[in-house]
Amino acid sequence: MTKYDVLTIGNAIVDIIARCDDAFLNENGIIKGAMNLIDAERAELLYSRMGPAVEASGGSAGNTAAGVASLGGRAAYFGKTASDQLGEIFAHDIRAQGVYFQTKPLETVPPTARSMIFVTEDGERSMNTYLGACVELGPEDVEADVVAEAKVTYFEGYLWDPPRAKDAIRETARIAHANGRETAITLSDSFCVHRYRDEFLELMRSGTVDIVFANKQEALALYETEDFDLALEKLSKDCKLAAVTLSEEGSVVVRGDERVRVTATPIAQVVDTTGAGDLYAAGFLHGYTSGRSLEDCSKLGNLAAGIVIGQIGPRPMVSLETAAKQAGLA
Repeated sequence: MTKYDVLTIGNAIVDIIARCDDAFLNENGIIKGAMNLIDAERAELLYSRMGPAVEASGGSAGNTAAGVASLGGRAAYFGKTASDQLGEIFAHDIRAQGVYFQTKPLETVPPTARSMIFVTEDGERSMNTYLGACVELGPEDVEADVVAEAKVTYFEGYLWDPPRAKDAIRETARIAHANGRETAITLSDSFCVHRYRDEFLELMRSGTVDIVFANKQEALALYETEDFDLALEKLSKDCKLAAVTLSEEGSVVVRGDERVRVTATPIAQVVDTTGAGDLYAAGFLHGYTSGRSLEDCSKLGNLAAGIVIGQIGPRPMVSLETAAKQAGLA
């Protein structure tokens, strides 16, 4: 028996979420639907221009860990914060979700990361992220015993932005595979894929990564093609397993010659798409580490994603375990 089902590693970020219109994005030079890395000065400027906001612990992999725990899974998380107010908020929130989190915080600058997320009327989110303490995540933060005791270790592509995190990820993958475990990556966003395409492909083709999560745009960007079927074919050859989300069309999973397509979970209203991909991964990995079929894994992913986009913020406000039982997926 392992101690954890899923260990996730990512940028520990506190989300500051506010609604706005497209005109606000244009006036402030914000790229709609993307994650833009910004410096401390830009962070202060955007914060001063935001309307009423909600603060919530976020970060892609942190959201996935919270989703796994909400589904009844055993989750752990590595991510770097600072010894400041936002760092305390992050640690409290993720532990309150039932996730193991003991990464030692920085005692000095830079401060805990924050992401200003602007949500437009169509539910699309545009993220402006100051990485702060995140860039200090390094090999010394890898808890080898936790990695060895996790069925799957999942990390976010965004970690390829801070350089020391790459060394931490490679060390984590080495420990995981030495203990017969699996590793997974989420490609994070198409801009991230364009920045690190060759490195992501090397991680997959070398076997450093076993499982890949992506959305359709990221999959197309990875192979520099507009032919989605071709991208799926290449994915099936480059990794053991890949799960690709297709927004309102649901998702498709590829494993060798196998293709599993599952329709999206119907929702009343798209409120905020923040965390949709993160929660899809949570549902899928919960099913996967529980020995479920690929179809059930996809259905759990779609369910979790559907629930989170019907609320503000990236972490589930209802029990996903209860929702899965009600949907006949528990």
